[in-house]
Amino acid sequence: MTHAPVSASLPVLDMSALDGDEASAQAFRDALRTATHDVGFFHLVGHGIPDEVTARAFATAERFFALPAEDKQGVEMLRSPHFRGYTRTGGELTGGRVDWREQIDLGAERAPVDDPAAPAYMRLEGPNPWPAAQPELRTVFLDWEQRCSAVARRLMRSWALSLGSPADVFDDTFGDRPSTLIKLVRYPGREDRGQGVGAHNDPGVLTLLMVEPGKAGLQVEHDGAWLDVPALPGAFVVNIGELLEFATDGYLRATRHRVVSPPPGETRLSIPFFFNPALDSTVPRITLPPALADHARGVTQDPDNVISGTFGDNLLKARLRAHPDVAAVHHADLVRSAP
Repeated sequence: MTHAPVSASLPVLDMSALDGDEASAQAFRDALRTATHDVGFFHLVGHGIPDEVTARAFATAERFFALPAEDKQGVEMLRSPHFRGYTRTGGELTGGRVDWREQIDLGAERAPVDDPAAPAYMRLEGPNPWPAAQPELRTVFLDWEQRCSAVARRLMRSWALSLGSPADVFDDTFGDRPSTLIKLVRYPGREDRGQGVGAHNDPGVLTLLMVEPGKAGLQVEHDGAWLDVPALPGAFVVNIGELLEFATDGYLRATRHRVVSPPPGETRLSIPFFFNPALDSTVPRITLPPALADHARGVTQDPDNVISGTFGDNLLKARLRAHPDVAAVHHADLVRSAP
């Protein structure tokens, strides 16, 4: 793997083509399939979320990070058995190494599961801790969740059709209880430009990432090199996770990516949105047309990261590894039983 980043452009797909005639919609679906087979990442424009809504989301995130430390610590993740809330800079791990970012994790707002017989991953279901000092955070990001979910569902149906399946082949996997997650992330600058977040694959289905315009730092692994991915104004950076790789026997491949820290004196704000199945759902293994099946590469086999078709298994594994302090406080039994 070459570690010096390379300048390259991701495909730019215009989702408004789905509102045109069938030829335009088919061209979008073909480009979607090609981008996620070849690279696993693309820029998405024409998604229908107004610029002023995006600007409001970033302004709200900026105000959250500007809160006094005691207000942020009042909603820290260490208090949440559901892995929700604020994490200080240096408080999360990727690949066993410290990520240099502060963030707040906001999942689907639900009641906790009070059933001792439920699978361990159902412990992740629950409410978010909302900061009393910033009540608008809840309003703004519950709205953001709804808008991004609508974009994500439309993309899932487009992928299904592009892979030769019925448009609704994935619908039951999400149902009315998708596992959504929003992260508000602030990367502070530092001299060594080290690990903002380490190289990883996303454990779910689909990620919609919005980054402050003009901010670099995201790098994508492709053809033996790290590709720099600049932010395009108003565009999502979209990538697929391990469950779409699982569903397509590797025809679509989850791609490793990372973020390097900004230079000293700068910061980088980003808002990733993760759209995933209900925790107890199993993603269907879809039957590809022969022309596509011939190019399926098989699901990645990594003994340290076994991909399960059940999303809850993948998410719990990722959460326990990323936040060992939260795991030790709230889930000591799972830590003791881990291989």
